[in-house]
Amino acid sequence: MKIAYICADPGIPVFGTKGASVHVQEIIRAMRRAGHDVHLYATRRGDQLPADLADLPADVLPVVAEDPAARELATVKAAEELAQRAIADGADLIYERYSLFSSALAIGTARLEVPGILEVNAPLIDEQRRHRHLVAEKLARDTLRRQVAAATATVCVSEPVSVWVAHHACYRQLGVIPNGVSLERFTPHPEDPDGVVVAFVGTLKPWHGVEDLLAAAALASGSWRLRIIGDGPLADLLKERAAGFGLDVDFRGAIAPDDVPAHLAGSAIGVAPYPELEEQYFSPLKALEYMAAGLPVVASEVGQLPLLLGDAGRLVPPSDPAALARAIDALAADPEARVRLGAAGRARAAASHSWDRVLQRSLDLAGVGT
Repeated sequence: MKIAYICADPGIPVFGTKGASVHVQEIIRAMRRAGHDVHLYATRRGDQLPADLADLPADVLPVVAEDPAARELATVKAAEELAQRAIADGADLIYERYSLFSSALAIGTARLEVPGILEVNAPLIDEQRRHRHLVAEKLARDTLRRQVAAATATVCVSEPVSVWVAHHACYRQLGVIPNGVSLERFTPHPEDPDGVVVAFVGTLKPWHGVEDLLAAAALASGSWRLRIIGDGPLADLLKERAAGFGLDVDFRGAIAPDDVPAHLAGSAIGVAPYPELEEQYFSPLKALEYMAAGLPVVASEVGQLPLLLGDAGRLVPPSDPAALARAIDALAADPEARVRLGAAGRARAAASHSWDRVLQRSLDLAGVGT
């Protein structure tokens, strides 16, 4: 099957280090492993091109505009042009990652008379209004309705996202399919023999809870070291906070997705310390990556995490550094529990959360088979 994969979100470098970038790359890899011919259409390339995707046909139309209103209009035009290019190239299926102002799937499926899958990862209209600038909100809502109505299937990464879509648009098929993980890239490794390493992977932004993690490390009574893999707008502040606590934290900075498993190797525990937020609609990649790597997980009891982890980790109240410190201390002192929980996580990831399985469920929802 010839698949046009569209990502018209200028905030996502498809070959970047963000979780969204990982998601784009892994779904495309799953498509290619299944024997499909994939052509990428995007508005932002990124500079971390993986070797195995170097031969991927790609059309990239950058959105260049500083003013929020102009940027929204430029995104609309870029998405329309990407749709036209996909139409000219031809496709048997259009798969689009939902973005605020793209109607590419609706345009392409109507013209080519082919099925379309719309993947929705977040309530972007609400996010944009709350955290950034949203000028043309009515256009964004109209675009969402048009895209969902045109899609043969709309795939949401969590139940809250599914509820949000259903509230705003009429759909044909609507399903919840959480994120996946690469079982080939993330595999178990021996722990560092010099001591217990507690690892965090992710972008350093307020809603990832790294400030609480540093506070927990300062409160810890056990012997463990903290490794932070990732970069972001809070990086300098977090380094200052760590120094203020007298902590020797191993900050690894921005890491290409292909290199993350190597930086995670040697860790004994993975952490997902999400703070208490009004809405927890995410499907956390980091938790799945820890599980696939055979790491026990200490995570906040929010959103999908309890269902995702099952018997593979320990849950703590969000925004509670003292509880987080106690949970990590307990696991750091109990190697047998680490082995047991880590094995359970790897088995759980392998049974239910491979990217191949995620893709197949999406195709099945759309009724397009393999």
